[in-house]
Parts: sequence; C-alpha cells; structure tokens
Amino acid sequence: MTSMAALRSSKPDAAGVIAPTSATLSPANPPAALTYFAWRTAVNSRRYVDGLRPFRPGEFGSGPSSPSAAHLDAVNRMIGAARLRQEREERKLALQARDVLRGGDAARNALLTVKERSETLARETEQVWEFYLNMFGQRTGPFAAWLGALDRVALDCYQAVYLGLGRARSIPSPSPFSYMETGFGPATFRRGVRLARLGRQPNPFPLVKIPYHRLLNPWSLGAVPHEVAHNLQSDLGLWEVMPDRIGAQFKRKGLPSRNAAVWQRWHKETYADLAGVLLIGPAYVGSLMDVVGRSRESSAAWNDEAVHPTPIIRVPLGLRLLERIGFGGDARAFRRAWDALYPRAAWEPVPAWVRARLDEQIDAVLDAICFQRFDQYGGKALCNVVRFEPKHASLVREAAERLQVGMDTGVLPERFLIAAVRQALAWAKTSPDVLARNFYAALGRG
Repeated sequence: MTSMAALRSSKPDAAGVIAPTSATLSPANPPAALTYFAWRTAVNSRRYVDGLRPFRPGEFGSGPSSPSAAHLDAVNRMIGAARLRQEREERKLALQARDVLRGGDAARNALLTVKERSETLARETEQVWEFYLNMFGQRTGPFAAWLGALDRVALDCYQAVYLGLGRARSIPSPSPFSYMETGFGPATFRRGVRLARLGRQPNPFPLVKIPYHRLLNPWSLGAVPHEVAHNLQSDLGLWEVMPDRIGAQFKRKGLPSRNAAVWQRWHKETYADLAGVLLIGPAYVGSLMDVVGRSRESSAAWNDEAVHPTPIIRVPLGLRLLERIGFGGDARAFRRAWDALYPRAAWEPVPAWVRARLDEQIDAVLDAICFQRFDQYGGKALCNVVRFEPKHASLVREAAERLQVGMDTGVLPERFLIAAVRQALAWAKTSPDVLARNFYAALGRG
C-alpha cells in the first residue's frame, strides 16, 4: 500500500506544508518523493527567514571602537526590510509546495519558478547580512582600536566642517565608519549610494575603506580626510553644483572650455584633495606625495576618461593652495622635492594643451572650489568653513613632541594627529613602531 493515506494523515508544518512520514519515503512512490522535495523546499525557506535576525547590542563589543547604536539600527532596518521581502516569497513558496500534487505539471513548474526566485533573493539578502557581519566583526579583533581611531578622525573632520558652516544644517547620522579591506588604495562608499554588494540597496552611512598597510603606517593616513571629504561633498549637496562653478570660473578667466571640461570631470577627486589640505595642512600634501609618487611613466600617464587628476598634477594643485593659505615655505620645500622627482621632461606625456597655462587653471579651480561662497556652506567659502592655519602648525609640533614620548596630546583635534605623527616621523628621534603605537593610544584615550 502506498503512503498517500499516510501523507494525508500527516500534520502540516509551520509553513502549512504536509510533512511526509517515514512510510511515504519509498523509492517506488514518486508522488511521495515529489512531496518530500516540496516540503524540504518550504522548510529550507522558512528556516532561512527565521535565521535573518538583526544584530544585537553588544554583539560586537561595547567599547569605544564598537559599532554605535545608530550604526546597528541603520543596518538592522535594512535586514528587517530584507526579511519582509523574503517572508513574502516564503509564503508564495509554501502555497506552491502545498499544491504541488493537486495542480499537475503547471503547479510543479510554478514551484520551481518560485523556488528559484526565492533562492536568488535569499542570496542577495545574505550578502547584505554577511557584508555588515564581517565589517562589524572587525571591531572584535586585533584591529578594533585602529579602526576606532580612524572613526574618531573621520568624525572630527565632519564636526570641523559642520561647525564652521555659516548656517546650521541638519546633522547627518550615522557618522562615518571605517573598515579594513585588502587592496592598494583606500576608498569610500558615500551615504545613500546603491551598492552591488548590498543588492543595489542604499548604503546607510559613509564607509571608509583603509588597507592594512595604511593602518600599519599612520603617517600615511592623509587618505582619511580625503575619503571623508568625498562624503562631505555629497552630504552637503555639492556634487551637482561644483562642475558648473568650475566651468563658470574658467570662462571668467578666459581659459579654454576644453580645459574646463577636464577639471569638471576631475571635480570630486580635486575637491577631496583640496579639502584634505584645509583639514590637516601641509601634512596632507606630504601624504599625497607618498601615494602618487610612482614611476615617472605612471605619474604622468594621461587618460582621457580618468576621474582622478593626472598624479603629476595633484601635488602642484595642493602646493598652490598651501601658498594661498599662508604656508609658502612648506610649499617651496615640497616643490623642490617634486621638481627633482619629476623634472620638466617627465611631464611630456601630459598633453600640451593641458600643460599650457596650468598655473592659471589651478588658480581657477582653487577659486571655484575653495574661495567662492556657496549656499551649501551657509553663504561661506570652503576656506572659511575649515582651514588649517599657521597657529595650528605650532599645535601639531607640540603634539609631535608628545607622541615621541607617549604623552597625552590633550584636546588637539583628532585630525591633526595625522600631521603630528608625520612630523614626529620626520624628526627620526623615535622608532616608527613606537610612534604608531603612541598615535593609536592617543586616539584611543577619548
């Protein structure tokens, strides 16, 4: 006797699908095997939905480097929305599984279609959950203190800009969050951008990716204000208006529209470089030299579609801003080093029409980005919202002296510690290992 009677006498599970009994699972009983397939499919889907839990407070520690309640809440809302989508698919799958025998071939085909759609959505949802699980999990390991330190630097950059605005703006939240990922260069994912790794869902807070070798050498962390500046430009609503400002300034200066188009394409990276100078001063240009100072062929290579300024141009751009904010001596010292590394002949790969009147182009870009008023800044110019001044250089030198011996750096803004550790490294009185340790210790005192 086959087991259809036994199947009918079985009780439905939580998904409403009849659970097969041991009496039904005979190889000679295709309907029972089909029902078992449908039942497994529904059970797997139900268990997956149940497993999509939110992250719990304290799950990734409770110290200053742990994800904040705001970060956890933002991610949990994403997980909750994904769970609702998955539950809808799970209910459809349960209904198809229940009717797989009664509906004939059409029902079986429908089951397979819903099953595939449910599994695709499950993979996308798990990708979101895994992304944040891995990122938050870094805050329970050996790099937690380092990443928490970068969070503080990033937050200080945001605070410096938002407190300097001419008019109050709504406070962006959550604050930037740092994580470590392999790869040569740092990167950022801005708030609200739709990421493939999140299933095209919007990223809920700024992410700053820093590779291990940068964490190991904190004097190379000029990348942090650079990446944070990308997010500031976005949060302040400047991404759309900046190209027009650059184009208008080139026209006002009588510079070719062809050149204006190049700098308009470069505006995001240029903004991040210039904001980096205004946030931490000459140390940013030194850090930039470390990054873009590669072979002459690489640093001068021209790309008609690049969004980064040609590397050989990025340093002179920062040097001109240093001159205009009162650091002519530092600019001249850096210029001598840069010209020695990249003499005139090294610039030949850069098109002649780009090199022509380059100093005028740079000044036009500085005027447009740093020295013009914007409504987004509350009627101020960026250089009046935030600015590294000569008096700040004195504070940086004092902090560098303290970092050499492990003394408390007191109330020094966190972003200035990048400049301080670079200065201490340049003095070469203390080993790099000790300086790195003292840098992170200073940022961890809070």
